[in-house]
Amino acid sequence: MEDTSLITRDKLVQYVELSRKKKEVEKQLDALKKDFNKYFDHVVGKHSKGEMTISDYKVQRQVRTTEKFDREITVNRLEELNLKDLIQKKPDEEKIKSALNLGLLKENDLEGCVITSSSQAIYVKQIDS
Repeated sequence: MEDTSLITRDKLVQYVELSRKKKEVEKQLDALKKDFNKYFDHVVGKHSKGEMTISDYKVQRQVRTTEKFDREITVNRLEELNLKDLIQKKPDEEKIKSALNLGLLKENDLEGCVITSSSQAIYVKQIDS
C-alpha cells in the first residue's frame, strides 16, 4: 500500500481531538443520566419507570428486567430432582421453561436459582409544541 494520503497528520490530529471530545461528552452525559436517575429514584422509586415533561422536552426512564438461571445452583437442583436431561453444560433455559409449562417442574423447585437484573435507560427528546 503506497497511498499514504489515506492517513495524514491532519486526520490523526482530528482523530485524537474527536476522541478527547467524545470522552468529555460521554462523561457529561453520564453525569446527566445519573442526575435523572436520582430524580426518578426519588419521585417514582428505584427500578420504576417514569417520565416528565418540561416545556418542549420530555425525559423518560425505561427499566429493562432480565432473568437468568444461576448456573451452579440450577445444575445442582436439577441433578437433585433427577432431571439431568434438562442440563447441558449450563442450564438449558428453553427446556426448563418448557418443563415448567408442561408441569414437569414447579416454580418453587427452582427457588433461589433465578437471577433477576434490571438496567435503566434515559431518553431525552424534543417534542413538537
